[in-house]
Amino acid sequence: MEGIHIGSYNETPAFVFGTTLPKKSESITLYLLHAPGDGTLADAKDLHLDPPVEDRSIRPGIDAPAGPNEEPPVGYHVRPDECGWFGRVLAQADAAGLMAFTGGGEPTARYLTKRQGKGHFETFTHAGTGIVQDVTHIIHGRKFVGTDHLFRLNGVRVEAFSGLAENLFDHLRDGRVDQYRHEAHALRDSWPTHPWDAKWRGPVSIHPDGTVMALRRLRLR
Repeated sequence: MEGIHIGSYNETPAFVFGTTLPKKSESITLYLLHAPGDGTLADAKDLHLDPPVEDRSIRPGIDAPAGPNEEPPVGYHVRPDECGWFGRVLAQADAAGLMAFTGGGEPTARYLTKRQGKGHFETFTHAGTGIVQDVTHIIHGRKFVGTDHLFRLNGVRVEAFSGLAENLFDHLRDGRVDQYRHEAHALRDSWPTHPWDAKWRGPVSIHPDGTVMALRRLRLR
């Protein structure tokens, strides 16, 4: 809260709370910072999340009232005119994480800036490790796209699959961050929650953002 300031000076951009356990009492103290408004989140469609994010060098220091010889408070200030850009940074960093989770180098790079390590995902990869986003599996009746890895766990050969629901994957593959976020939000409560898929023959975990991690023991043929 003190090191990063978002929006106008001395305004809380969101509901923030903290708790303490006093040493001499069994009670719990709750501190609240109230944000203005009725709690309704701004509609993300006005942020235009699809265009590439440009690198910006935000000057250090928080815009706070200070005398002529006083240094500004230490920290970083995302000023009101930068909030749209900052929203795109957050949304596309999230998209980059999802693409990396599914195994894509170039699809990950498209959502990062140079400062965020774009070049790392654009570099050449060995043929044995560069085959990515080439696996599909049906988990709990839903089709997922991603990548898999084979390894040994205490001497047992195990397959691990990490992917994203096909319809959501298609949006991010084609650069439709806005569409992905709207559909993922609408689907967040519809994903199966059972931790075992009999047809997959192993434990699975589906996250509300549409990603899946699935494990199973490989059968010897």
